[in-house]
Amino acid sequence: MEHTRALGKTALIVPRLGIGTMVWGQPKGLGRWTPAQQAYGPSEGADEEERALEASLAAGVNLLDTAEFYSLGASERRVGELTRGRDVIIATKFPPSPFSGINAFPKALADSLRRLQRQSIDLLQHHFPSNRMPIPKLMNALADAVEAGRVRAVGVSNYSAAQMRLAHAELAKRGIPLASNQVQYSLLCRRPEVDGVMDACRDLGVTLIAYSPLAMGALTGKYTATATPRGLRRFLGAFRGNAIRAWQPVVDLLRKIAEKHAKTPSQVALRWLMENDLVLPIPGAKNAGQAAENAGALSFSLTADEVEALDMITRPWRK
Repeated sequence: MEHTRALGKTALIVPRLGIGTMVWGQPKGLGRWTPAQQAYGPSEGADEEERALEASLAAGVNLLDTAEFYSLGASERRVGELTRGRDVIIATKFPPSPFSGINAFPKALADSLRRLQRQSIDLLQHHFPSNRMPIPKLMNALADAVEAGRVRAVGVSNYSAAQMRLAHAELAKRGIPLASNQVQYSLLCRRPEVDGVMDACRDLGVTLIAYSPLAMGALTGKYTATATPRGLRRFLGAFRGNAIRAWQPVVDLLRKIAEKHAKTPSQVALRWLMENDLVLPIPGAKNAGQAAENAGALSFSLTADEVEALDMITRPWRK
């Protein structure tokens, strides 16, 4: 079973699964957290983050995804501390704010390199499409960074199909492929299949990096209508009102399939994504247990009937 792949049409070889590090390095308290970080809850501490990394590397999962936006650079800083001298692939995102303009790019790149303690970034992604950063100008700035050896591959995040195609065309003028588009994608968020993003990835040879691949924990099997998550996450869409009752049959099917493979519902949910060669999921891992469980998705395959059954039961989430 192949555990690595090229990222898009680049020469960058990555594992079929990555690690989301959004909550790594979080400061105490909620004041500096993004709303998403508040929903996912606090980091479990520096020791657990290190154990999560060790468990991931032991399983061959050496792609870590972070962003300048996460805790105002604290996630990048922690990733840099833990991976110094390690054989890892670092993906990060810029800028520090959706309101940053194109002139912020040079400093953002320099700051990320400093926090990550690296001479170059393996995959640099534009985090938020914005009129303040016109795509043609931005792609040329990123191409300059590639040619200068400070970036190995260029990606985007939260881009529409039209924005992807424009970014791809601008990079192509410089002979550089668009490697990836990082968007929300899971069994309970199948929007990329109907909004043109998946089709654009297929047409252009771009990898779809799936964030929140376990739907904020809804697909882990841990939660029910009477056992909801703690903290702010319980107020988010997947856990509000009758939402849990709507997706409970999906979890029941995941559990049924998991039992056949001696796996867990979350591993089946991740594997469903990985059965599509275009998709690379990046589940979060706050501790070694979560990291090892995520990596378990690499060691089995779903049958065509199982893939189809999950496809059919989650059709209502294709919107």
